[in-house]
Amino acid sequence: MYSDLLNALPEVFGLANFLAVIIGVIAGIVVGAMPGLSATMAISVLVPFTFGLEPLVALGLMAGIYNGAMYGGAIPAVLLRIPGTPAAVATTFDGYPMAQRGEGGFALQVAVVSSSIGGIASAFALMLLAPPLSKVTLLFGPAEVFWVAVFGLASIIFLLGGSPVKGLISACFGVFVSVIGSDPIFGSDRFTFNQLELLDGISIVILLVGLYALPPVIDLLETPLKTGVSEDKLGTEPIWKALPRMKGFWKTWIRGSLIGIWIGILPGAGGSMAAFMSYNEARRASKHPERWGEGEPEGVAAAETANNADTASALIPALTLGIPGTAVAAVMLGGLLVHGLQPGPMLFRDNPDVVFGFMWQFLFGAILLVLLGGSLATNSFARLLNLPRPLLGSIIIVLMLIGVYSIHGRMFDVYLMLGFGAVGWVMDKLKFPLPPVVLGLILGAFAEENLRLALRIGRGDWGVLFRNTTSLVLVALTIAVIVGPGLKKRILDARKARTAD
Repeated sequence: MYSDLLNALPEVFGLANFLAVIIGVIAGIVVGAMPGLSATMAISVLVPFTFGLEPLVALGLMAGIYNGAMYGGAIPAVLLRIPGTPAAVATTFDGYPMAQRGEGGFALQVAVVSSSIGGIASAFALMLLAPPLSKVTLLFGPAEVFWVAVFGLASIIFLLGGSPVKGLISACFGVFVSVIGSDPIFGSDRFTFNQLELLDGISIVILLVGLYALPPVIDLLETPLKTGVSEDKLGTEPIWKALPRMKGFWKTWIRGSLIGIWIGILPGAGGSMAAFMSYNEARRASKHPERWGEGEPEGVAAAETANNADTASALIPALTLGIPGTAVAAVMLGGLLVHGLQPGPMLFRDNPDVVFGFMWQFLFGAILLVLLGGSLATNSFARLLNLPRPLLGSIIIVLMLIGVYSIHGRMFDVYLMLGFGAVGWVMDKLKFPLPPVVLGLILGAFAEENLRLALRIGRGDWGVLFRNTTSLVLVALTIAVIVGPGLKKRILDARKARTAD
């Protein structure tokens, strides 16, 4: 399996593939630097434009954007105290005070080096952990794969945070969308409402662009940012001069990388949790905790290392089991499907050159952060914060419309995308999570297909779903995921009640 990893390396060094990673990193930094925009939205907009590209070129763009955007969020967090991405909230704690005293440039240098280290650690974790896990999952039959899909849905619904009921409703909506079209076995129409355009089902690209790209743009147009960046906040210096001042951060980098990788593998956790946990642990281990929150560079290092170490590691369960660890990973699964790559154990067997090349692209994207982000961010990308938001929002909407129309060359897809955008905007306002919708669409049809196949093998006997030890383990894990959060809450409430008495 690891020989396939080495064999994929020359392919990645192809001009088009390597150039895709470079462009992706630059675009990701720009997107991350724009408050209100995110890697999820950027990749959603990008996916329709990758149809004519080779799979590795398209995936290289996505890997670059993911790496770049996670660092780019630190730029407004440091300079304006406005997190460019949700994961950059913890970066504001010490990054903004540093900018206030004229050390914004050094804070961004710390952020880019820490982001690169976290991303490199995450890429190595993906390379080392995903192949053996995929070998285990190759032993799964239809019944086991069905339970993996159910476990994935349950994980996103009940571990994502917020209301499990809202998560369940979101997932059910995604599953409903997945069954629209022709029945895969009998060929009968399902929920097409006599629309010929729906016979082939709903493209995941249309759903992704509508749900993830349109609502943030609407919010961007509603609340335009008018604050600029003054020159005295930057205090720029070459990165080679800044590196010696970071030599004492190695413990923070190791700790943050481990926390980020662990959080990334957990479904639904995400970079925000990793950044806060890393920040708190680093502060607790510090010899001078009283300096934290007042401009401590190590605080920036702790937050940025962890929120970037969660990037590639979130794809470990996504690529091997089809269970994305984050919203961005869910969108990237959609990108794989667009290019005919089914996430799961068969991906490693049928397309090893693509999946292992994708891993190398993540590693190179993390390394390129220092070269591109370190030299360009403080001098160029920070100025982009002054770009008029109405202009930016209009450009993104036009790109969305062109991208969706180019899929099949019909306005029906555009109307469908706008409809999903309206649904996504309402769900966002009502605090309904969006990742379960995407996972419901991806895993809904997958679960249905394997359930029906298992029942055909068992000649209609539902007991076939519970005969294998692996199936029983997955059932137990699913029940634990469903019951666990409620049980934990009851235990904590009981402890609080005893403490109050």
